[in-house]
Amino acid sequence: MDETKIADIIEWLARDFRAQPSLADMAARAGVGPHHFQREFARLVGVSPKKFVQHLSLAHAKARLRDSASVLDAAFDAGLSGPGRLHDLFVEQEAVTPGEYKRRGAGLVIRHGATPSPFGLCRLFATDRGLCGLAFVQAGGPDAALARMRRRWPAARYVADPALGDAYAGRLFAAPAPRSPAPLRLFIAGTPFQLQVWQALLSLPPGALTTYGDLARRLGRPGAARAVGSAVGRNPLAWLIPCHRVVRENGALGGYAWGVARKRALLAWESAGGADGARSDGRAA
Repeated sequence: MDETKIADIIEWLARDFRAQPSLADMAARAGVGPHHFQREFARLVGVSPKKFVQHLSLAHAKARLRDSASVLDAAFDAGLSGPGRLHDLFVEQEAVTPGEYKRRGAGLVIRHGATPSPFGLCRLFATDRGLCGLAFVQAGGPDAALARMRRRWPAARYVADPALGDAYAGRLFAAPAPRSPAPLRLFIAGTPFQLQVWQALLSLPPGALTTYGDLARRLGRPGAARAVGSAVGRNPLAWLIPCHRVVRENGALGGYAWGVARKRALLAWESAGGADGARSDGRAA
């Protein structure tokens, strides 16, 4: 059973978790025996099927939201220096210079490829300075993700690289070695305000939720919730910059560029401990 089948099961569970499907139900949908399904789901997702279903609850998300202010305060007050960055992946972040941003990618070579994940196929984009884009493939297929990146970097040269997915596949949804000498590097382009918002998102621990209004207040812009929402929506690195952790003031999940079902699945995966094996001291430059 491969990642594509697991992605289908996760999307189905995100839609129909209220029916509380049994292990037998899930295995039947996957077309394998219960024992095999249990083992492969836990291997690829990081938690058991039962535990995953238990955490696919909007009520749980709302409960986490009630605690989000204190969690967010603690993360900011830590000076972004403690563990818990980017759902515990070891990452270095580099923003483009103002001149590079103004040139819109002129002289930049962006390689692109794809890799499977527990949440569906991912389209990756990378420069020689780091990963600059990650998009979940959905309606419109890989070409839609490429078109979105071209709008961000219209003057760049794009080169298809089938090996790019293999280069990142083992690092995006799993932990690096505890003493990895090579952190995952991100190369991020945005306005100063967008970079502030994305940095704030990087400070959120796995499973913690926040709101647009709370982010705006933490940035000293209490009336800028709409602008924060726009910046969140412009996030070029799905999952790595965790915009899926932002919900509406009333606790509703709200929208998500790659589908609300996938957002619910991402939150459930984190809340269920799917990132537990990835825990290490990380830093965001």
